[in-house]
This record gives sequence, structure tokens and C-alpha cells, in this order.
Amino acid sequence: MPQMAPLNWLVLLLYFCIILMLYNMTIYTIFNYKSKVSSKIELNKLTWKW
Repeated sequence: MPQMAPLNWLVLLLYFCIILMLYNMTIYTIFNYKSKVSSKIELNKLTWKW
């Protein structure tokens, strides 16, 4: 059984890395979406001014 412990830790670490990567990807996509929306709003404001 002690031989299985390192493998479990490795799997846990891999799982954690995958979760972290997905979390970062979601934050990145949300941030990009918000920035795109805000830029569109700014463009609309500029067009309304003209």
C-alpha cells in the first residue's frame, strides 16, 4: 500500500493543475468578454456623440 501513495499524490496534483488551468481559462474568457462589451459600449458612446 505505501507504493500507491506517491501515485495518488501525483493524480491529486494533476487534478489540481487541471482545475487551476480551467479556472484561469474561465477568468480569462470572462475578462475578455467584459473588455469586448465595454469597448463596444465606448464605441456606441462615440457614435452617439457624433
